[in-house]
Amino acid sequence: MKILRNVFISLLVLVAIVLVIAAISPKTFHAGSEIIIHRNATEVFDKVKYLKNQGEFDPWSRQDPNIQKEYLGEDGTVGFTYTWKSNKVGNGRQVIKQIIEGRRLDIDIYFNDNKQANHSFIEVDSIAPQQSSVRWEIEGRIPFPFNIMNLVYDMDEDFKQGLINLKSTLEK
Repeated sequence: MKILRNVFISLLVLVAIVLVIAAISPKTFHAGSEIIIHRNATEVFDKVKYLKNQGEFDPWSRQDPNIQKEYLGEDGTVGFTYTWKSNKVGNGRQVIKQIIEGRRLDIDIYFNDNKQANHSFIEVDSIAPQQSSVRWEIEGRIPFPFNIMNLVYDMDEDFKQGLINLKSTLEK
């Protein structure tokens, strides 16, 4: 009985430590990456502007070939909405908020029916006639106690892989 009590107390202490760490950890996150693609900026922007194309390069769609996708509106225009459901990568939706033609796509992303938007963008800059810099970033809030994931999960790697996939797709 003493062993069970010690195990129970140890588990309570462990849970308390995790909750204290989560309480003092940042409740916001920022992630992203940048890459050079050997294609002109117009061609690159024409690929990333349409949310239906994201499945070709984003690493999350590739993790679940059975992801359920729904689209509402005209892709590549403000207000277009892409909703997904997945047992592997979770549920969510993206809404195009702003387009600076040929340069930048701003998107609000909602994860798992959360009403709080996370803000993402893909920005394309021409650095030579057949060379573009592409930057893809996200920032948002993670609710307590899930914010502890900020300490152990690096989303920068996901964005880096997504841009590597985009580069591979466009440079074929």
